Amino acid sequence: MPELRFMISGGGTGGHIFPAIAIADALKARHPQAQFLFVGAKDRMEMERVPQAGYEIEGIWISGIQRRLSLSNLTFSFKIMSSLLKCSRLIRRFKPDVVIGTGGFASGPLLYVAASKKIPTLIQEQNSYAGITNKLLGSRVNTICVAYEKMERFFPREKIVLTGNPIRDTIRQNIVSPKQAKASLGLSNSPTLLVLGGSLGARRINQLIDENLNQLLEEGINIIWQTGKLYYNSIIEKWNDRTGARLKIMAFIKDMNQAYAATDFVISRAGAGTLSELAAIGKASLLIPSPNVAEDHQTKNALALTDKKAALLFRESGSNQEFLAQVKKLIDQKNELEIGIKKLALPNAAEHIADEVLKLVKEK
Repeated sequence: MPELRFMISGGGTGGHIFPAIAIADALKARHPQAQFLFVGAKDRMEMERVPQAGYEIEGIWISGIQRRLSLSNLTFSFKIMSSLLKCSRLIRRFKPDVVIGTGGFASGPLLYVAASKKIPTLIQEQNSYAGITNKLLGSRVNTICVAYEKMERFFPREKIVLTGNPIRDTIRQNIVSPKQAKASLGLSNSPTLLVLGGSLGARRINQLIDENLNQLLEEGINIIWQTGKLYYNSIIEKWNDRTGARLKIMAFIKDMNQAYAATDFVISRAGAGTLSELAAIGKASLLIPSPNVAEDHQTKNALALTDKKAALLFRESGSNQEFLAQVKKLIDQKNELEIGIKKLALPNAAEHIADEVLKLVKEK
């Protein structure tokens, strides 16, 4: 087979960037001589993260349209035209065999131009409620890889393939025992709750833990509390005297493999990537979706799990009493929730998506 060439776009957030890189890695493992070119929005995080992963990226002048009145919306049509023209030039120069999109506004112009030129195209949708870019592209592309059932609400049924979301190799290859992980973290052997809020932190999750920490510790559990860097200083100043074998407070967790291994239950946001990891490792989870995301997709992700008895849900507007009741339920229903979420695991998603990409190459 001649040297293959793939163009990939997806960005704006880590939720789009990581799957794009994971798909590239899976294709490169099969075809080490393949060439890759990423396309991203000029001022977004993909321009830094993609080169760090070892891939070339070109930036285009594009951004999402604001839902509120904004001067930036006046330039939106110019950005679209500029991006379409640049993507057309990049495709003409690079000559891709397949073009892949993982969502985010940067992928729209590239996939649109590629489909118009009859180049095989594939999109990957991470969430249970499809993003606007992927919904607009659905009728144009050849294949749509999804992570949830019932996505025919958004896409042509005949194009959909259920693959799941790519997850980090370190998560899939978890070889650390719970006992080793707890010892390394300086924790007791008690059941352990992991609290996650993302790298910056989640204000409401931190508030709930802060206001209920004493009651949570009275349950006889350990707590690993990842606060995010925005909240760490104020939280550690308040609770430093309580840290020890039962409580660890961290701004950011570098070794998620170790943290997951030490953990019996998780409190987390409901981003698609996180939920795929929790399914792969089979952790009982209480999900607190962020209400401040497009289309409220985190709540829809969480409901897709709770409907199958694979997780519990707590909404940000709930009271402390309701929160503590849900945590108690999380502890009591640990085994049932683990069984439920394991049934949803699709740990080989990147390889499955690579299969679909290579099918398009053969059909070309």
